[in-house]
Amino acid sequence: MEWRDFAVDMAGMARSFLARDAVDETLDKIIDAAAKRVDGCDAAGVLVVRKKQVTTVASTSQIVDDSDRLQERLGEGPCLDASTLQHPVFRIENLATETVRWRSFAPRAHALGVGSMMGFLLYTDDHDNLGALNLYSHRPGAFDADAETAGWLLAAHAAVALSGAHEHAAMRRAVDSRHTIGEAMGILMERHHLTEDAAFDTLRRYSQEKNIKLRDVAQQLIDQGTLPEGEDGGVPGS
Repeated sequence: MEWRDFAVDMAGMARSFLARDAVDETLDKIIDAAAKRVDGCDAAGVLVVRKKQVTTVASTSQIVDDSDRLQERLGEGPCLDASTLQHPVFRIENLATETVRWRSFAPRAHALGVGSMMGFLLYTDDHDNLGALNLYSHRPGAFDADAETAGWLLAAHAAVALSGAHEHAAMRRAVDSRHTIGEAMGILMERHHLTEDAAFDTLRRYSQEKNIKLRDVAQQLIDQGTLPEGEDGGVPGS
């Protein structure tokens, strides 16, 4: 590992990460960087576990998806543990001889063509679990201590970038939601001669009564001209 060259690459990669606002674009950039910059890496992916459901949110190869599905089916595996148990780093030198940890997963992963694996929990102080960045090689013993250090450094940068992308997406959704609700309020105010507060209370009441998100109630009013189930009768002043 040429650390000076790696440092230059990391600096450029960090700037590139900051230029990506969308979560999907950031994820693709992360796994592409892992596959290109970590010695021995043949494939990379990011796995997220929510309520015991495994989701492959990004991958460079089918072997990543197959490994994630295998771990979900077996209920065990290094990527699963990294995400659910928040293990910061794992490295498996040889799947063929891994007999202590993940006894069911290891031989089946080896049959898929995985020789060695390495993974890193993606986290920041604000987001304790953004998923796990997992690296694969067809060769046993492909990842040494230097590769682990390189992967850890990349994962740290990636976690910050991914956290920022999630926050940007949340802000965009919030702005879009406020715009949608404001437009729906305007329709009610004009149609029923309501005050701003009364229009908002009407949307909120329908949201609670129908158990529908406030933004979705507003969007239906904009798209269809009526509140859920066409019930305008409860609107004050109608």
